[in-house]
Amino acid sequence: MLAMCAAREVLLVGEGNFSFSVALIESSMDELNVTATCLQSEDVSIRMDGTRENIQRLRDCGSSVLFQVDCTCLSEHEALQSHLFDCIIFNFPHFGRKSGVKKNRSLLAKFFLSCVQVLKGGGEIHLTLCNGQGGTPADSPMREWHNSWQAVAMAAEAGLILSEVHPFDQTKYQGYKCTGYRSQDKGFHVESALNHIFKRSYPYTTPVNLKMEAALAKDRILIELPEELSDYVNRSFLDSQSCHPVKLVQEQLLRELKSSWPVYRLTQNFPELVCCTPDQLHAFGSDFATANMYWVRPIETHGQGPHEVDEGDDHPSSNTKYALQPSMLMHLSEIIQHEDFCPGTLHALSGLVFCRAPVSTSTSPVHHQLLLVGAFPSDSEPLKGLHGCLDTLLSPYGVLFVEDQEDTKKVWMNSEKRPKFGRLAYVSAPEYEFQGVRLSVVTINLDHLATLVFNLFDWRLLWSPDPRFLQHFSSKPLEPFCCFSLYPPSYSHDISFWMEPDSFDELDFHAAVRQASAGTVREVVLVDRFRHPHMGHASLCYRLTYQSPDRALSHSQIKNMQTQLRKLISQKLQLTLR
Repeated sequence: MLAMCAAREVLLVGEGNFSFSVALIESSMDELNVTATCLQSEDVSIRMDGTRENIQRLRDCGSSVLFQVDCTCLSEHEALQSHLFDCIIFNFPHFGRKSGVKKNRSLLAKFFLSCVQVLKGGGEIHLTLCNGQGGTPADSPMREWHNSWQAVAMAAEAGLILSEVHPFDQTKYQGYKCTGYRSQDKGFHVESALNHIFKRSYPYTTPVNLKMEAALAKDRILIELPEELSDYVNRSFLDSQSCHPVKLVQEQLLRELKSSWPVYRLTQNFPELVCCTPDQLHAFGSDFATANMYWVRPIETHGQGPHEVDEGDDHPSSNTKYALQPSMLMHLSEIIQHEDFCPGTLHALSGLVFCRAPVSTSTSPVHHQLLLVGAFPSDSEPLKGLHGCLDTLLSPYGVLFVEDQEDTKKVWMNSEKRPKFGRLAYVSAPEYEFQGVRLSVVTINLDHLATLVFNLFDWRLLWSPDPRFLQHFSSKPLEPFCCFSLYPPSYSHDISFWMEPDSFDELDFHAAVRQASAGTVREVVLVDRFRHPHMGHASLCYRLTYQSPDRALSHSQIKNMQTQLRKLISQKLQLTLR
């Protein structure tokens, strides 16, 4: 049940006859400093068979035994006020008699809130429940959510996540006798019981206003990033010392490609801010939708560059505009004109790219993209060769390669969750038109590829600030990924508002959702639309599914996020709430 280290401070609450405390000490191979407590007075406790002997055995071992300790207000007990524990154990809690699930949920919520007051930073809470009570898929059979104690949700109120679930093995604790609620003769059903281990969650941070400075031509441009992107920049996932899965996938892919193609890694640092016109974007293909780009307006410009800024609009017009780069292809011209560019070699470049996207389980507003560029003789059919090589490497992970029905010079990479997350194509290059050479390019969404290779159930895990995520990928040998936050509950909330169909930008609404929810909304779905027959405006109702893959998310936090979202769409988007 408990992986013990030397001199661990262990607190047991809700003990009945103290037989578990004795069994724990006697079964442990490590030194423990045990504090065993019960709710009853000593006079009431010793009426149970064996209790007096167990208390004496604990005291003979140097353990502390405390009475009249309420597990919902541990820090108020004089003997516990200045004490922090590595582990707190509560076996088979129960509010009493035939109390319903609501009272037992309340007991758990208060217990968890009390625990964090006396728990060390890296400490654990072990909660043993009868089969079915916890409300997780580990229960067999699993109860309906409303009929369970909702242990994970109650722990979230105290900023705790469920990190492990194990069967409760009573045979490990010789002499343990479960006494039942408040030491009644009728014990709990310990068969198929489960031990739930909770740990502290990484805290949430409020989105902040970040500024980005970039050198473009003769100018130095300073911009303010959209707040919903504040958690996605300056993360250094691709640095040389990084062990992030996006970096691991990139390195593995380039190593495999080198066995069939000469590969040269470009070292230029291209800015994440680009200046361009819609005409330039159109040259790269239809997948560059200007409406999905993050167009930004400089707040400061230093230099004598030729680019104009339209102060009245964040979106493109006929003038050159500034945007966060939508693809590494934006730097293609610079790459092939660089002195290090060599025909017959694949040149690799990677970085962050940005795209306004709806909140969903398959799309993100930012991802890392790998660009491969090579100039090869036309008769060698380089695209066909790259297609075959990548197919061999990536098909084991469920990647399918599909030729574009309208453009035979383009091949898409698809997966079950996300179509067109990568592509292979020939592009026009005037420098090589008369040399019998074709310019081949490959772009791959490394983030999505990492979720496939490492079997990550949610792309948001890649951006988790919790150090436990990266710790898994720094271990050798690398084991299959097992999430450190198990069975996170999900909650649905609706929001409705009036809007003007001609001016409403749905992606602005999705951006507001990301900002208000700190990225905890997993999916947004339009569930109802009503157009007023006379007034012209329309009413939309969206359903937001809240679920965090890596951090505790409580009812109270969601309530605050919903309130913040209503403020944002009213004040920032000028929408009328219903």
